[in-house]
Amino acid sequence: MSFWKKKPKKRLKPKAKVSTSQSSPINKPKMETRQPDPSHIECGKNPHYKERQKIMPPVKRLDSKKEFMDIFNQLTYRHRRWDVWSDFVVMFACALSNPLDKSHFDEREKRYLKIIKKYDKREQQLFPDLAAHTVMALEENPEQDFLGDIYMRMNLGSQTRGQFFTPYSISRLMAEMTVDDVVSRVEQDGYITIGDSCCGGGSTLIAGIHAARERLERVNLNYQNHILVAAQDVDETVALMCYIQLSLLGVAGYIKIGNTFTEPIAQGDSMENYWFTPMYFSDVWTTRRMLKKMEALLQ
Repeated sequence: MSFWKKKPKKRLKPKAKVSTSQSSPINKPKMETRQPDPSHIECGKNPHYKERQKIMPPVKRLDSKKEFMDIFNQLTYRHRRWDVWSDFVVMFACALSNPLDKSHFDEREKRYLKIIKKYDKREQQLFPDLAAHTVMALEENPEQDFLGDIYMRMNLGSQTRGQFFTPYSISRLMAEMTVDDVVSRVEQDGYITIGDSCCGGGSTLIAGIHAARERLERVNLNYQNHILVAAQDVDETVALMCYIQLSLLGVAGYIKIGNTFTEPIAQGDSMENYWFTPMYFSDVWTTRRMLKKMEALLQ
């Protein structure tokens, strides 16, 4: 018989039908009624919620400084620690400056692209993580010199520049002793200026900002509209650390990189070495600068 000829199928006998009458010995299965899962009930209406919360372990908070340093160390296998730190700070500063400060955009964009090309694709993906941990740390606790603390922990200042940053607790104490007539000066002039001619990572400025902020909030004034920061440092890396932290804290201000004694902040500067925080370009401060210029012209 050829393989393409099919064998006739055997006819199957029809199965006997099962009677569903009441006389049938087979009874229908009973439908089970399930009780609702207490975990699906809203927290406020669930009587077991509090008991479950006691059993469940508490959520651990991330240690931003530890996470930051762990990621940072992954970049030091092929590159020197100081180079990685400096590159991170410069690129982060450029990323904050470029969206609003168009006068410096081209120069800083070229600098950013030149730096990032030094690292392979895996390493490039680590820099946004460093920036993210910086942002989260300052959101969780704005009253700290996050970058300055890490800078000193890794001995980057003492080994390369002989630098030592003021601990934030001491800066806060100094701020409480010096910041007093904030409200009266704001009522008179519209804003106050907090300056530091050797700003470092910004510890003293951050402390001064928060001391002034507390006094302004007591009279329902937004510190972002009434505090201007003017700072300077000869070391570009630490000056940009200060710039990054002030930018993330939402403070209006500018930082000049240069020697305070030979190149102090003055009218008529070329602005080449100036870094303006994003808040400096807000409507409030832009209007205030325009009014100042108009007053100067009328005089």
